[in-house]
Amino acid sequence: MMKKKYALVGTGGRAEFFYGALAEGYRDRTELVAFCDINAVRLSYANRLLKEKYAHPEIAVYGAEEFDTMIEKEKPDTIIVTTMDRTHHKYIIRAMELGCDVISEKPMTVDEDKCQDILDAVSRTGRSLRVTFNYRYAPHNTKVRELIMDGVIGDVHSVHFEWLLSTEHGADYFRRWHRDKRNSGGLLVHKSTHHFDLVNFWLGTRPQSVFAMGGLMYYGRENAERRGVTQFYQRALGSEVAKNDPFALHLDSNDHLKALYLDAEIADGYQRDQSVFGDGISIEDTLGVIVRYENQAILTYSLNAYQPWEGFNVVFNGSKGRMELKVVERSYINSAGEKEDEGALSHKQLTVQPMFQKAYEVEIEERSGGHGGGDPILLNDLFGEPASDRLNRAASHVDGAISILTGIAGNVSMRTGRQIEIESLVRF
Repeated sequence: MMKKKYALVGTGGRAEFFYGALAEGYRDRTELVAFCDINAVRLSYANRLLKEKYAHPEIAVYGAEEFDTMIEKEKPDTIIVTTMDRTHHKYIIRAMELGCDVISEKPMTVDEDKCQDILDAVSRTGRSLRVTFNYRYAPHNTKVRELIMDGVIGDVHSVHFEWLLSTEHGADYFRRWHRDKRNSGGLLVHKSTHHFDLVNFWLGTRPQSVFAMGGLMYYGRENAERRGVTQFYQRALGSEVAKNDPFALHLDSNDHLKALYLDAEIADGYQRDQSVFGDGISIEDTLGVIVRYENQAILTYSLNAYQPWEGFNVVFNGSKGRMELKVVERSYINSAGEKEDEGALSHKQLTVQPMFQKAYEVEIEERSGGHGGGDPILLNDLFGEPASDRLNRAASHVDGAISILTGIAGNVSMRTGRQIEIESLVRF
């Protein structure tokens, strides 16, 4: 069997999820040929992990300015994009222009203009673009899709979806590059793309119009000052104040974070441990969204990034009854632990309440692995031999676009105070 060649651009916190799978579980059918990054120290560390953790030979490395050269010399079939969100479009489009298929970490991109450029490039080049929505593959989310497809609660008319990010995981977006909305599109794009994709997936429809409100209400210096905080710091490293701050991230106390970020600062100056109560944060931590879908269903959605527990409540109101799902996830800090701990579940409960009948709980399959057991299934879908799937969980560039467009429309709505029509943002 001819092995499929992969190269990866962006060797930060999310990259190992992909290259670790290629180097370990899918080595018999894939070949990892190159890494590309702006940071030479991080490139070296990725190669070190390949060798020491996965017993894989070191591979070629290229600077970001050598992206075209990498494709020309290594001839990969597929490029995996795990860079900062605002640069996804650059690598996606150029890779397709140079004849490669692409796998992109979510979100596909951060605004409507970049989204249009990607859609046009797919049409122009005919290449394939997959977006990695691992939550689709989690057994509890899959079961919801099955029950709705099978008509258990009839036609779904409204959904109420509440997502909570804990003070451990939620705070982490305010320490990193995500805190600058230019980089991430804010949480409505970077994080909520998962959630909006789930609604699209569950209901089998697309968003039509969006209205959103939100703000920075907990994190940031001004909010901390309002609560009476008087001591501040710019970053945790070397700060006496940070030693007593439960929100501080101490890079020098975690070997992986130290190697991935602290030791790599010398190359590009990126600081991974900024104070969540500092200045310069331009993303929201409290968000509310109303969405109308093409099938006329209505979504009310909220996201709060400073809660005591991590997970979500979602309710579906249908013509034949109601369905409720509660999921509690174990909190985590990106790259600070094992990959399988990310989004692992502490509790899940799925209840169906038929009209005029007794409510009952639905049994949910137990699966190991991160993000609720969905990660291993996603990886097999990407790199293995996926089985036929009546749920159509594999996400295309169109799925990637319609998921982010809900959040992008929400950002436009917050800026303008208006309801935004999805069709006004891009042309499919």
